[in-house]
Amino acid sequence: MLIENAICIEMTKKELLYSGRIGWTEQKEPLFVFPASLVMFHFYGTGFGICLTNWSQYWDSYLGVIIDGVQKKIKISDREGSQYIEIADKLDEKEHEVVIFKRMDNCHQFVIHHLLLSNSSRISPAPIYSGRKIEVYGDSVSAGEVAEAVEYTGKEDPKHQGEFSNSYYSYAWILARKLNARLHDIAQGGIALMDKTGWFLEPNAMGMESIWDKVSYNAFFGNITFWDFSKYQPQVVIIAIGQNDSHPLDYMAENIDSKRAKEWKCHYRDFIKKIRSVYKKALIVLQTTLLYHHENWDRAIHEVCEELQDKRVVHYIYKRNGKGTPGHLRIAEAEEMAEELAAFLESFGDSLWEGEVNE
Repeated sequence: MLIENAICIEMTKKELLYSGRIGWTEQKEPLFVFPASLVMFHFYGTGFGICLTNWSQYWDSYLGVIIDGVQKKIKISDREGSQYIEIADKLDEKEHEVVIFKRMDNCHQFVIHHLLLSNSSRISPAPIYSGRKIEVYGDSVSAGEVAEAVEYTGKEDPKHQGEFSNSYYSYAWILARKLNARLHDIAQGGIALMDKTGWFLEPNAMGMESIWDKVSYNAFFGNITFWDFSKYQPQVVIIAIGQNDSHPLDYMAENIDSKRAKEWKCHYRDFIKKIRSVYKKALIVLQTTLLYHHENWDRAIHEVCEELQDKRVVHYIYKRNGKGTPGHLRIAEAEEMAEELAAFLESFGDSLWEGEVNE
């Protein structure tokens, strides 16, 4: 396509609608770190592309795009520096709705420098979000890792280089769509609660305790930056941690009252209190997922929930909790989780979603 006489759109343009925990560079360009982070807009024209810089630590990098409800993935080149990616060409000359989103977790991150639209195009605002807001803290299941490997439903994962990962099909984003809610998906594949456990960045594993309040949290990509919690106040916070914590040793399965198990419960309780300190009124839902794990992790979470004596902290157990699949959740299994969780949240009534909208 592109495009002599292309129209360049800066990423601070007011018609662009963002969602997700997104950072901003000194050049006022959006940094996409977390899965399900997105920018949405409407435009009238026949084609467009983006200019971005991508940094990858492992796996191949893929970009997610939805145009007029039709989704596709685009592989991002692993070359250094900025690159132009043509997203669509030869569209009907009419108004289109576009969503550009991060399919994957922080195996890579990218900055979008600007949009390039075909000559004579124009953009207009996307529909605004409802006042409903959800935040999820979780691991690969919450990120939608390997979700598109549908032929392996209920089975171990196939070999892959990231091509099957898609946050759009995570239970977190499916849930948000079911409830017409905005989503911040603070999810990282392989992560456990505490540092030095789990799979993320082994052998110097980083835990959720170290990333929960960050935008950029992986030193491989540069400076660490913190998140301003005043920018987004969700009514519902879901904490889905307690599965990768069994690596390298499943001490909870061996003895739920052991010294290490008690230490984990103490850290988990303190983590919930940190979430409560930034979200004073939110309903906090503690959970794990359908992915195979020992039930003692759920017992430990329930013990902490009761100890907190906070009426706005609840523990939810799925019908097939910990018994649904030995591999990552595929689309149907994520849909199953989202359906159950949506019904649970709807049981609280419309009052659950009362509160101000943070743009």
